[in-house]
Amino acid sequence: MDLAYIPSPSTGVIHLGPIPLRGYAFCIIIGVFVAVWLGNRRWIARGGKPGTVADIAVWAVPFGLVGGRLYHVITDYQLYFGEGRNWVDAFKIWEGGLGIWGAIALGAVGAWIGCRLRGIPLPAWADALAPGIALAQACGRWGNWFNQELYGRATDLPWALKISEGPNRVAGTYHPTFLYESLWCVGVALLVIWADRRFKLGHGRAFALYVAAYCVGRGWIEYMRVDEAHHILGVRLNVWTSIVVFLLAVTYLVLSAKLRPGREAIVEPDREPSGGSEPAAEAGSAPATAKAGAASAVKSGSEPAPATAKAGAGAVPKAGSEPAAKADAPKTGADADPEAGATAEDKTTGGDEAAGAKAPEAKKL
Repeated sequence: MDLAYIPSPSTGVIHLGPIPLRGYAFCIIIGVFVAVWLGNRRWIARGGKPGTVADIAVWAVPFGLVGGRLYHVITDYQLYFGEGRNWVDAFKIWEGGLGIWGAIALGAVGAWIGCRLRGIPLPAWADALAPGIALAQACGRWGNWFNQELYGRATDLPWALKISEGPNRVAGTYHPTFLYESLWCVGVALLVIWADRRFKLGHGRAFALYVAAYCVGRGWIEYMRVDEAHHILGVRLNVWTSIVVFLLAVTYLVLSAKLRPGREAIVEPDREPSGGSEPAAEAGSAPATAKAGAASAVKSGSEPAPATAKAGAGAVPKAGSEPAAKADAPKTGADADPEAGATAEDKTTGGDEAAGAKAPEAKKL
């Protein structure tokens, strides 16, 4: 007699009138919200804009759901195709069956499209979202509890999961592998957050750490499961997948740290001028300065420099307004002092010489 165990829900569906509310779908939705919420906080802390994570998730989540379902159907095709099977069941995602490997792979394609549209680097966005994805998996695994699926070997431990009689399952108490993986994913999220703060991970290394750490836990949890699965050399397919993906993630961590150390200084460049003002390059350029000076002169009521030049030879120049060459030229002709005693011929000659002396100066200007 079992004194303690984890009970399973009698049903995974609650009907609200004609609308079915499925526990599996709720767990997936809650996981998505948790991932976007935490990812948004981390993205803002990295210097990004609020809302960017959600905008890209609009692309990543649908791609991820399709990829996860495709991976499950391809690797467990015997459940949907063959004698006595209905291929339409392959589209019933609410009944369970999402492969994390396919979800991450195709979800990354959707995220890449979203990042390209926003002009931001995909590795930086993935780093911000990595612990949130782990928490989303932790939430999503409880959907298996609602559906009474993906449990482990039989056990009489106090935390054993009680399974009721049903299609393709035998009543009894089993290892709650859904709970093991959920707790493992929470630990992975905390590990990534700690390592990111401690080592300032960048260029996709926080995401690679999440992938590697998850694969370690998934490998040993997969050994405990008793549901039907394909085997290669006596080992479940998902175990081989975990090994391969783990090696790829660790390789990326090592090579990325050598080739691109440190973290991105800017994750989301602001390409829009703030407050509708002119760009800085235009505001500091010579044409803009000239326009500003002209406008200032008109507003203050003073005449521009060309108007002063046309004022005539009889006008009294203002102090410091004439060029240096003109100020140093000798006064001749009509401008000469009448008490100097010069003759008309001298005045004419002096005027010609002055004109000749000024000609080279004008040419220099």
